[in-house]
Amino acid sequence: MCEADLRQAVLAKNDDLAARLRDDLARQGVTVVNLLSSPGSGKTELLGRVLARAVERGVPVAALTADLATENDAVRLARSGAPVQQLLTDGLCHLEAAQVRDRLTGWLPEDTRALFVENVGNLVCPASYDLGETLRIALMAVTEGEDKPLKYPTAFGSAHLVVITKTDLAEPAGFDEDVFRANVHRVNPGVEIVRSCARSGDGVDTLLEYVLAAPDAVLHQPPLAPGPHGHGHSHGPDAAHRHDHGAAHSHSPATTAAPRS
Repeated sequence: MCEADLRQAVLAKNDDLAARLRDDLARQGVTVVNLLSSPGSGKTELLGRVLARAVERGVPVAALTADLATENDAVRLARSGAPVQQLLTDGLCHLEAAQVRDRLTGWLPEDTRALFVENVGNLVCPASYDLGETLRIALMAVTEGEDKPLKYPTAFGSAHLVVITKTDLAEPAGFDEDVFRANVHRVNPGVEIVRSCARSGDGVDTLLEYVLAAPDAVLHQPPLAPGPHGHGHSHGPDAAHRHDHGAAHSHSPATTAAPRS
């Protein structure tokens, strides 16, 4: 078996397990959110703010956070008061559905409404692996460069939502938001883009409302594999299978889901 065939076999096995995991969690009423970003994007701090806001509002949420080593992020996120588990990948650059399933077994509280999975800081490998998520969110800090979506079209092209982080640094970083938005929409036409700042709390409520509205608005579409000219195609057994939850695809107030092929 050649390397490409082996990779497709691995992805197909992962996709099958992810689809079953997604169905199981959906029956329990759990929305699973897969957070993708580069290291240093600020997603841990932003996630901690979102978890704390959910706890404050009495919304049952939980989080899995993945790193190659240390439990530092789990300690940080646990300060929110939400249940948190650390996933150590021991050098693996991405999470797989089996790791999520195994960690959830016997741990996830029964009343959980939303489970946030903070993926390994990497925009390459994690983008190809379905974790059984309902929503995939790609985050990027203003310090990372407006062309990042073009450099990582799979990660940004497969996202249901794109979040700009560290907006308080936009001016000193010389960040051109209009150029960034245009680049995002080149790889993911129409996807919503939300601005956030963990320090000020900007975007925290918007992000939480988006997630809480997801069961009535969005069902997962499989990750996009990179194709010619930055376009993507779906892979896996459910690649051609989409569901619609009602006629309107509104994720949150004034939010419209973007159709993607």
